[in-house]
Amino acid sequence: MPISPRPRPRLLTRPSVGAERNLRDTLRDERTGGVLLLVGALAALVWANASPGTYRAVSDTVVGPAALHLDLSLAHWASDGLLAIFFFVVGLELKREMVVGELRHVRTAVLPAVAAVGGMLVPAGIYLAVNLARPDGAPVGWAVPTATDIAFAVGVLALVGRGLPVALRAFLLTLAVVDDLLAIVVIAVAYTDHVAVGLLAGALVAVAAFGVALARGLRSPWLLVPLALAAWGLLHASGVHATIAGVLLGFTVPASPGSARRPRATPGDAAEDDDPDLPDGSLAERYEHVWRPLSAGVAVPVFALFAAGVTIAPETLGAALGDPVAQGVALGLVLGKPLGILGATWLLARFTRARLAPGLSWADVLAVGALAGIGFTVSLLVGVLAFGEGSAHDEHVVVAVLAASVVAAAIGSVLLAWRSRVHTARAADVTADDRPDGAANR
Repeated sequence: MPISPRPRPRLLTRPSVGAERNLRDTLRDERTGGVLLLVGALAALVWANASPGTYRAVSDTVVGPAALHLDLSLAHWASDGLLAIFFFVVGLELKREMVVGELRHVRTAVLPAVAAVGGMLVPAGIYLAVNLARPDGAPVGWAVPTATDIAFAVGVLALVGRGLPVALRAFLLTLAVVDDLLAIVVIAVAYTDHVAVGLLAGALVAVAAFGVALARGLRSPWLLVPLALAAWGLLHASGVHATIAGVLLGFTVPASPGSARRPRATPGDAAEDDDPDLPDGSLAERYEHVWRPLSAGVAVPVFALFAAGVTIAPETLGAALGDPVAQGVALGLVLGKPLGILGATWLLARFTRARLAPGLSWADVLAVGALAGIGFTVSLLVGVLAFGEGSAHDEHVVVAVLAASVVAAAIGSVLLAWRSRVHTARAADVTADDRPDGAANR
C-alpha cells in the first residue's frame, strides 16, 4: 500500500481562531499598547541613526492618487490616516464617558475636567514664558506640551499601580479623556490655516449619514467603511486635520446600554452578533473592542515609527538644549503638567464643595500629575502641525518630547509605586482590624 507523502508545512499561514482571539486580547491590554508604542519609537531612533538616508527616503515616499489630493508621503499617511483610527477609538471612549461614565454627571466630571484644564494651561504658560522671553523663541508651539499620551500613561499605571484605588485609576482615565478632547479642539481650531467650507460641509454630511445608519441598525461594513472614508477624505481636503474625522465618527456611535443589539436584521453582518467575544453592552463599547487592537497594535506604533526618527548627534542634542522651543516643551511636560493638575484640583477643592474620592490624598494627585507629563503621541502630532516639515525646530521638538516623556514616566512610576505600597499597606491594616480578635496573628 503506497504511503501518502506528508503534507509540507506552510509558512505564514493564517492562525487559528483561538490564536487570533488571543492576539486581539493581548493588543487590547493597556500594557501591551504602551510597550508597542515604545517599540515603535525605539525602532525609529535606531533606524534614523543607523541609516538616516533610508529612513528619510522611506518616510518621504509618496503614495496615493494625486487627482484626489491624496498623494501623501508615508509619514503623512501615518499621521493623517492611521492616527485617525486612534482618534476614532478616542471618540468612542469620550462618547462612553459622556453617556455612561464619569463625565455623565457634573459632580463626578468636574474634578478631573478642571484638573485637565489646569494640566493644559500651566504647560502652555510655561512654554510661552520661555519662548516670549527669547528673540529666537517660537510661541506658535504653545500647544505641544499640553497633551497627555493616554496609551503610555495608562500602560505605566497598569505596570506599577496594581495596589492603587480604583478611584485613582478612574481619575487618570477621565483626566486623560478630557485632555484628549481639549487637544482635539486645539488641533481643529489653532492649527487650521484655511477651511474649504463646501468640503467641510460634505465631510459633516458623511459623518451624519454614518450616525444615521448606526441609529437605524445598519452596520454592514460595505456601507459604513465607505462613509467613514468619505468623511476622512473630505475633511482632509477641506484643510481641517483629517484625524478629527475619527473623533466625529466615534461620537456618532450609540453608547447607551443595550445599543449593541440590532433593532432589525441587516443582511451581510449577522455574523457580528454571533461572536461570543464581543461585549453585550453599548455599540460604542463593541466597536472599541473591535478597533482597539488595530489602533494599539498598528496605527499608533507605525505613527511612532515615522514621527520619532531623529538623529541623536551631539550637535543635535546641543542645539536642542539651547532651543527655547525644546526647553519650553520639556519644562511644560515635566513641571507644568503636575503643577497644573495639582494646582487646579487644589483650587477647586479649596473654593467649592468638590472633594477627592474617599481614600485618595494630594500625594496621589501629584503622582498622577507627574505621569500625565508623558506627552508622546499627540504632542508629536501637534509639533508637526505647529512647525511643519523642514522647520529648524522639528528635531528639537522630537528630542524634547521623547526626553520629557521618559523623565515624566520615571518620576510618575516612582511616585505611583510608592503610593501603591501605601495603599496596599493601608488595605492590609483595615483587613486585619476587621478580623475577629487574634485572627490576624494566626
